[in-house]
Amino acid sequence: MSERDGDPFVAHRNLLFTVAYEMLGSAADAEDVVQETWLRWSAVDQAEVQEPRAYLVRIVTRQALNRLRTLARRREDYVGEWLPEPLLTTPDVAEDVELAESVSMAMLTVLETLGPTERAVFVLREVFDLPYDEIGTAVGKNAAAVRQIALRARNHVAARRPRVDVDHAEQRAVVERFLVAVRTGDLQGLMDALAPDVLLRADGGGIANAIRKPLAGAEPVARLLSKFAVFAPDGKLDLVWLNGAPAVLIRARGELTAVSFGLEDGLISHLYVVRNPHKLTALDTEATLSREG
Repeated sequence: MSERDGDPFVAHRNLLFTVAYEMLGSAADAEDVVQETWLRWSAVDQAEVQEPRAYLVRIVTRQALNRLRTLARRREDYVGEWLPEPLLTTPDVAEDVELAESVSMAMLTVLETLGPTERAVFVLREVFDLPYDEIGTAVGKNAAAVRQIALRARNHVAARRPRVDVDHAEQRAVVERFLVAVRTGDLQGLMDALAPDVLLRADGGGIANAIRKPLAGAEPVARLLSKFAVFAPDGKLDLVWLNGAPAVLIRARGELTAVSFGLEDGLISHLYVVRNPHKLTALDTEATLSREG
């Protein structure tokens, strides 16, 4: 072991969490996987590990793959739309464009359409630029097979990935206009903030009230959102940073709702509304992911 910064697990914990979160779409499951990784790391003779970072990434990837295959079976029975668990991040995550995009709700939603091995290969190669042979060791494939999997996954994601605006000042301004319109029930203000073909997806998990199918089009989405001021006049709406971008946290009638956005050309093209309380338990704590970690 040749790490100079003390325990390699501590030095690379942020990396391990991010790998697990991008593979699983769940902060709670990612934390469990990181804990499992620590248990395995603490049980080995660390002095014999030549490349601790690669070793730890290999462990976390294998544990995340095992968890992902189990979760895939559960998600087949999920009630309504399944969305990734929102992740509190610090504002500086947005400064790292590649990291912010990789943990965005838009990207995580696309990654859900990949198989477990494809998802692992895509995350390790496209996000973290790991060598093919190192990825192969983690997923149990040879380097040539990993190259082919990476190409298929890359093409699959490219065909489905929404275009993302990276001007964070503009993103924040659009979200703030959206906030004002929702607070006041301003239908026209909402229409002005939404793209004509905007798509709203909501995840209540069969626990909280939520539409179970995507809602498309500026007018129906705006009409739905404009009812908030009447439904919950004392509701509290806060601008927060979720998944590397400005987002909205709503507290109304004793319930919590997280709203994340996809923006194109200065307009809101996607809304990801998470109301399942099991996915929101960590949102009152400090940010889970920071740029430096």
